[in-house]
Amino acid sequence: MEVYDALIIGGGASGLMCAIAAKRKKPRLRVAVLEKNDRVGKKLLATGNGRCNLTHTAVDSSHYAGSFRRQSQAVFDRIGTAELLAYFRLLGLLTACDSEGRYYPLCRQASAVLDVLRFNCEAAGAEIVCSQTIRSVKHRDRFTVTTADRVFQAEKLVIAAGSKASPKLGGSGSAADMLKNLGHRFVPFSPALCPVSVQSGVLKSLKGLRAQGQVMLLRGSKTIRAESGEVQFNEQNLSGICVFDLSLFAHSGDEIVLDLLPDISEKELSKILLQNKKTFAAQSADNLFTGILQKRIAQAVLKAAGCTDFAKSCTAYTDAELQKAAQTAKNMRFFVTGNEGFDRAQACLGGVYGGEIDEMTMRSKKQKNLWVCGEAIDLCGECGGYNLHFAFASGMIAGENL
Repeated sequence: MEVYDALIIGGGASGLMCAIAAKRKKPRLRVAVLEKNDRVGKKLLATGNGRCNLTHTAVDSSHYAGSFRRQSQAVFDRIGTAELLAYFRLLGLLTACDSEGRYYPLCRQASAVLDVLRFNCEAAGAEIVCSQTIRSVKHRDRFTVTTADRVFQAEKLVIAAGSKASPKLGGSGSAADMLKNLGHRFVPFSPALCPVSVQSGVLKSLKGLRAQGQVMLLRGSKTIRAESGEVQFNEQNLSGICVFDLSLFAHSGDEIVLDLLPDISEKELSKILLQNKKTFAAQSADNLFTGILQKRIAQAVLKAAGCTDFAKSCTAYTDAELQKAAQTAKNMRFFVTGNEGFDRAQACLGGVYGGEIDEMTMRSKKQKNLWVCGEAIDLCGECGGYNLHFAFASGMIAGENL
């Protein structure tokens, strides 16, 4: 039996930051981080395409979804962007902001963030124990955590075990069983920040292409969310950062409406196409969007608008057909059928129900001496550093309150 004052299950961003914060606040606290992988921080190394987008200039609850969303503002009020960056500076990490408001380590290497966290854990005296798959977590007077070959005991427990996203990097649903066994309500994990599976008569013809535009998520006649950016067309799905952000809110049966030319009104585009009908009179119809859209995308727009005979000359199309083409370029519709699953998800919705966590301390309202932080809580942010910010901030708050 190995006895500590506090055990932290999960050696990711939240768990490591929790250990550091706990030891900085109470240096004599005996803390151990239990990690199932052979080393800590595997998922952290993959974030931001290996560059680790660790926060954003505009962190607030409006960029998140989940049952902890309303409460999360208290976390961000306490540890906002400036506070997190200052804390990392104390730990030895310099950062830089890009033109989109995303913060990265100055060296643009995720390994630097992980090294800073590991080095500070070691310097503070927090013990890291790897290759420890949790078999059971029980509580009587103290918490007893059993792994394949060891037994740990502590008065206090932090669950920072992450979510099911990216199983190849160690993502799993282990937090669900632990928290449910300790009396918590758990919202099932579902993939987020991933490609959205869609149906469309023109999708296959667009495979491999990318286009800038605005995407809107519609549920019936209601606009749920709108984002702008690059859309990537795949054989069965749409992807790109703006689509990933929509995936937080998309349900089967919704529609994604793509405006390929958000800076040009439909009326103005109709006039341009009517002029092009004259300018390119001798050319085939798929040249109507010359200089406006990439040719394969133009063909898809015309096909979706019902103008399928590209052998015709531009002059063969009626003004009404060109107006329909303009309308289609501004409103390409894709029907949502699902998403691409946990393997391709960068994060997850789901986790312990937000109302059962005290946002001021990250302490459980259901179980004495239990804290929860990071992805184990039902909160998921958009792309851009929002999820790592919450992981770090919630881990800091939990650690300071152990």
